[in-house]
Amino acid sequence: MENRSSRHPHDIPGMIVNRDFEGIQQWLLHTDTLDIAAELCRLKPEKRAIAFRLLTKDRALGVFEAFDPVHQQELLTALREQNIRELLEGMEPDDRARLLDEMPATVAKRLLDGLSPKERKLTSILLGYPENSTGRIMSPEFVDLRASMKIEEAMAKIRMRGKDAETIYSLPVTDDQLHLVGVVSLRDMVLADPNQTVSNIMCTQVYYAQADEDQEGPARLIQEADLIALPITDREKRLLGILTVDDAMEVLETEDTEDILRGGGLEPLGRPYLSASLLRLARTRVMWLIILIFAAALTVNILKIFEAALEAAITLSLFIPLLIDTGGNIGSQSATLIIRAMAVGEVRFTDFIRVVLREVRVGAMLGLMLGGVAYLPTMILFGKSIAQVLSLAMFSISIVAAFAGSVLPMLAKRFGVDPAITSAPIITTLVDSSGLVIYFLIAKSILKI
Repeated sequence: MENRSSRHPHDIPGMIVNRDFEGIQQWLLHTDTLDIAAELCRLKPEKRAIAFRLLTKDRALGVFEAFDPVHQQELLTALREQNIRELLEGMEPDDRARLLDEMPATVAKRLLDGLSPKERKLTSILLGYPENSTGRIMSPEFVDLRASMKIEEAMAKIRMRGKDAETIYSLPVTDDQLHLVGVVSLRDMVLADPNQTVSNIMCTQVYYAQADEDQEGPARLIQEADLIALPITDREKRLLGILTVDDAMEVLETEDTEDILRGGGLEPLGRPYLSASLLRLARTRVMWLIILIFAAALTVNILKIFEAALEAAITLSLFIPLLIDTGGNIGSQSATLIIRAMAVGEVRFTDFIRVVLREVRVGAMLGLMLGGVAYLPTMILFGKSIAQVLSLAMFSISIVAAFAGSVLPMLAKRFGVDPAITSAPIITTLVDSSGLVIYFLIAKSILKI
């Protein structure tokens, strides 16, 4: 078992410049695979290739598989053809398919043609499924058992084929037509009477997914059901492969990263931060900023409409930042909660009315609390009328913000749009505009201006 190194990594770039290859080899020898991968990813591609060539063959494959596809591509560009073939041949088919999927079609075809017939066939099967489908990331290398097998016979099959399988700890069970009928754990197999059949100990209430499903659903299922592996079938429930927990966690990391970035008003980078160019970093932000500038123009026009009210009671302008920031924060909180709840399956569109009513009531409670806190100091400093305006506006804006934060993500999901696109900046801008209208209407009513 590898121990994670607690030492600060050596100055690998400096050692490469000084051609201290013995020092690099010593560091590689005493550092675990994940730490090596993390440190090499920080190097420029040409220096990464130099350090990578100093790894042993078996260690090199482990480090390569720990890289992101972007770093894998960069490394392949810098390596010799023989090294490339060995790395690709040693990869799991699903990891290999993910890498080739990210590469230019001509390069991917050339690398695919260089594989052995067996590995080329397995990889081609996965690449034949739609992009972002479960079939694209499932492993076609697995051990399946027949329900009619005796335990002794099944264990012999596991010993014979288990070495090439992605995992053997959770084993799918099929009938003679390859239809999925159950699943059995290796633990139960080892502890069972050898003369029993697999059907006696298998679990028939089995989770499974179809190969043409979107990746996120099955990945969430693995997480929620605490599974090691999930059988993947076709529409007739014939077994095609398995989705393992490590691949599921990678899918969830990607999906959650996209939601976090879109929630902050950015588009996904599609690569690790330090590997992204300055132009890419700017491009993922600028479109959202342009959209928000146009949206903010609505706020400016609203201020212009109520310019007379502002001139009549200049004190009103003091509370504009407070109100719009509070409304934006409440809207963002609601949207974040609902987006997350939908992502993990806690909320569906059929819960629309229930969720909206729930958030509106929460908004009303928040409005009462915040309005109550603001009333007394505002009355002391600016008078009773201004305090009434501020408290009523705070109450109303809180309700509107919570309403918008719950409605927009659910409607987006309903119409097939990523709910994260209705992100915090969008909701904040909408709440700013509506909040100003509410504020000035209340002010005009109470102050008679």
